[in-house]
Amino acid sequence: MARHTFARTTLAALSAVTLLALGACSSEPPSSDGGDGAEGGGDELISVGFSQVGAESGWRSANTMSIKDALTEENGFELSFSDAQQKQENQISAIRNYIAQGVDVIAFSPVVETGWDAVLEEAKGAGIPVVLTDRAVETTVEDAYVSFIGSDFVEEGARSGEWAVEQYDGEGYKVVELQGTTGSAPAIDRQQGFADAIEGSDLEVIDSQTGDFTRDGGKKVMEGFLTAHDDIDLVFAHNDDMGLGAVEAIEAAGMTPGEDIKIITIDGVKDGMAALAEGKFNYIVECNPLLGPDLAEVIQKTVAGEDVEERIVTQDEAFDQEGAKEALPDRQY
Repeated sequence: MARHTFARTTLAALSAVTLLALGACSSEPPSSDGGDGAEGGGDELISVGFSQVGAESGWRSANTMSIKDALTEENGFELSFSDAQQKQENQISAIRNYIAQGVDVIAFSPVVETGWDAVLEEAKGAGIPVVLTDRAVETTVEDAYVSFIGSDFVEEGARSGEWAVEQYDGEGYKVVELQGTTGSAPAIDRQQGFADAIEGSDLEVIDSQTGDFTRDGGKKVMEGFLTAHDDIDLVFAHNDDMGLGAVEAIEAAGMTPGEDIKIITIDGVKDGMAALAEGKFNYIVECNPLLGPDLAEVIQKTVAGEDVEERIVTQDEAFDQEGAKEALPDRQY
């Protein structure tokens, strides 16, 4: 297969409208008989291997749907998709399978930040460009990936903390934190952003444990928090699903979520927004899961030998109760 150039020059991101106009393109010349070509263009499909973290949350389900909807044959792609079930070894195995298959591009959302050097070096040696989505990696491999598409997790944590300080500083609030998967970029960065934002206030994080980004995990950890502490004022959950699990635990303990214990979460999926509209959550910082169109555009440009942005930051909003009520009717995820 052709060796792809790993472009590092930053350009302004194209809009979704531009993406539709680009159409399917390939590093190989169009087939003479038109077989296997994308509709209307005659070009060969771009083969993509994508390894997803898992299906641990409503956010992840929306993210997967967005990717599958964007990387269709109609749009010029041949997608091989794998679910890692939140295990790094499964992702590494999937990526090695994609390398053996000789796909045009490999994309993945890494379970954790570290431990990717060997397989990224293998992809680079095979001349297959890599795109990261949602989560970043720490690697010593030079030019290991062409682009990283996703939110600024530190900023999400900081916005959560800034709102908490704005609302509750001076009241001596005791905070418990439901962390995401240990070692993952969002868990590390959201914790750091929140901690930095509340520094200097009288808000105090009295306990912090991982709920692994799942509703059941959030419920179990919150049950433990409630047993260990009788002075919890605020929950900071790294995602909506763990926050929803905390709601169940708080209600089972005979208290009212959103009143007796305030809840701040990150994501903005429909279930979380509904909880916010009902007053069970108090604030949500959005993390947009609809990364499919950006991923499709980056892949098309990379295979065509064009420059792509090394870092594409998605635009996220934040919601209080009234904002959630306004947004829910038109919410896509």
